[in-house]
Amino acid sequence: MAYNNGLPIGYNPVIPPIGQYLPPQAPMIMAQQQSHTGLTWVQGEAGAKSFLVGPNQTVDLWDSEAQVIYLKSADASGMPSMKILDYTIRDSSNLPPKTPVNDEYATKNEVETIKDSLKHEIDEIKESLGIE
Repeated sequence: MAYNNGLPIGYNPVIPPIGQYLPPQAPMIMAQQQSHTGLTWVQGEAGAKSFLVGPNQTVDLWDSEAQVIYLKSADASGMPSMKILDYTIRDSSNLPPKTPVNDEYATKNEVETIKDSLKHEIDEIKESLGIE
């Protein structure tokens, strides 16, 4: 192999003009495709795990293959974590049961009667103990 000043022939580094600084090129990151609805769709859990999240950010990722939502977050140092939510579509057959309503209320007179009775019992206990 032939050399030219210690470098292989055909080697052509990009050298900026004297006095100018050429910043390093950042690698291009492909943005995840978002639909017009604002939902971010991923393919399965693997797609959610590979989705990049910036530090101190949380994104909701919708699985295009299952009824799952991934909540992916990153802390201040950029360490990611993910919560997985399953969702179901409700119709009239799978609504949660209604809880029964408790209709038992005391009237004002009943409360006053109980209050007077308790006061009388407390007074009797005080008398038996010699407390005024």
